[in-house]
Amino acid sequence: MNIYKSTSLLVTCFLVIMFIVSCENPLDPERPNWELTWSDEFEGTAGQLPDAAKWAFDIGTDWGNQQLEYDTDRPENASLDGEGNLAITARREAFGGQPFTSARIKTEGLFEQTYGRFEARIKMPWGPGIWPAFWLLGSDVDEVGWPQTGEIDIMESRGQQPSVIHGTVHGPGYSADAGVTKSYGLEKGRFDTDFYLFAIEWEEDYIRFFVDDVLYQEITPKDVSGEWVFNKPFFIILNVAVGGNYVGFPTSETPFPQTMLVDYVRVYKAN
Repeated sequence: MNIYKSTSLLVTCFLVIMFIVSCENPLDPERPNWELTWSDEFEGTAGQLPDAAKWAFDIGTDWGNQQLEYDTDRPENASLDGEGNLAITARREAFGGQPFTSARIKTEGLFEQTYGRFEARIKMPWGPGIWPAFWLLGSDVDEVGWPQTGEIDIMESRGQQPSVIHGTVHGPGYSADAGVTKSYGLEKGRFDTDFYLFAIEWEEDYIRFFVDDVLYQEITPKDVSGEWVFNKPFFIILNVAVGGNYVGFPTSETPFPQTMLVDYVRVYKAN
């Protein structure tokens, strides 16, 4: 091999190595090894209610957000689909004094955890006025109230924006419209046409938000304008709201029924 070819080969190898190194994201933090602590895979027959050992129902309406649905514990609004998914379905029907029905299920009193990875694989509903969410609420909510209890919105979506989701935290001094939040949008595709994995990885001094394991937001104590209230147990909530101050009213362009399909929910702790 002559000197020119040898030098050329060395330069090429160096450039290849530099390219490989440059492809590594220096902002991507080291992540723990995770050990599964709780899950629901939603296996069962069609029409079966969610496992009562894992989920309870919130029954009623409004919940402080001017929502228009009445949340029930009927299989018409929350049940397994027989294909390995939980279906939470919003329907246009008069019930409980409201013009729509839906469901809101939670692990309160059944499962709670401080820190870890919380994830769910979900296919969204869509349409103006539809508000699906996968979120966590402090287990001391009945004692200290909201927003002192803290809230972590792992995923919520405005149905009129089917290619965008939002990750948010709320606490004392940064609640409602002042919540610390960031959006994640798809360049191509929509969240209602396929399943996507939504997750947080949460430790003492940070909460990281992911879509399909892409990190798009990290929130730390210095990012909030009030007390950091995320060092205690939280429980899980899944729901589909209709209307409310976050999404506005359904319109004639909003088709019903609208269903959020949940393939699984899994929770891990750092190993």
